[in-house]
Amino acid sequence: MARDPKAPIIPPRDQYQLPVLECVGLGIDFGGLTAVDDFNIAIGPTEICGLIGPNGAGKTTIFNLLTKVYQPSRGKILLAGKDTKHMNTIRANKAGLGRTFQNIRLFDKMTVLENVLIGLHNEYDYSLSAAILRLPQYWRAERIARERALELLSIFDMQHMANYVAGSLPYGSKRRLEIVRALATHPRVLLLDEPAAGMNPAETDELMNTIQKIHQQFKIAILLIEHDMRLVMGICEGIAVLNYGRLIAKGTPAEIQNNPKVIEAYLGGGDAHA
Repeated sequence: MARDPKAPIIPPRDQYQLPVLECVGLGIDFGGLTAVDDFNIAIGPTEICGLIGPNGAGKTTIFNLLTKVYQPSRGKILLAGKDTKHMNTIRANKAGLGRTFQNIRLFDKMTVLENVLIGLHNEYDYSLSAAILRLPQYWRAERIARERALELLSIFDMQHMANYVAGSLPYGSKRRLEIVRALATHPRVLLLDEPAAGMNPAETDELMNTIQKIHQQFKIAILLIEHDMRLVMGICEGIAVLNYGRLIAKGTPAEIQNNPKVIEAYLGGGDAHA
């Protein structure tokens, strides 16, 4: 029997815990066009989940809903059981939603370290007057933030790049830096929007290792949009499939690879097991 698309896919280790992220009947309309409709998903606190589907299926729109770039027309988004209805993008980030983008969004003229320090803004603990007057409180907070930024970079062997200009980095390093900056915000859920876009096979393998390293070290949930099926099938525990703004399937990688609706809509008959 096919899995009910509305049923949650949560790994056994998370099954007796409150989902860290849950969407219930989520939908959004733009004018007379329904972009997403009746989207339901529950993600465990340490789950790696994939969201796949054809171009234009509504995947990035869902990320924009989760991070409050858009407000939904209907439905709920719960973060650790709390309704995010009245949150804006800043509050959603502080509540635990960290994100990267399909098109890399770094501060290219700033250094690698400065980009990570921007991600650490939630940690800064000093007043405006302390910053203006350069009081000891300000310097102490700046020192702690710098140490934390270097620590995050070292996890991904990027500490030697700290003073490089971000715009000068190779493509794969830019992707890693964007992920490090998102991690600096202390997310409960890390949202990765096509992290392997534009990567060659070697860079994709490195990215897979990076995501697995994040999962093991930070013990957070990861939700990723991706077209590279080798990456998705290789690291995701649960996969949701979107088509024309609606969920058509949810399941394990093996279940998704063998789901006729998915094969027809996205994977293609000849590539289902690629």
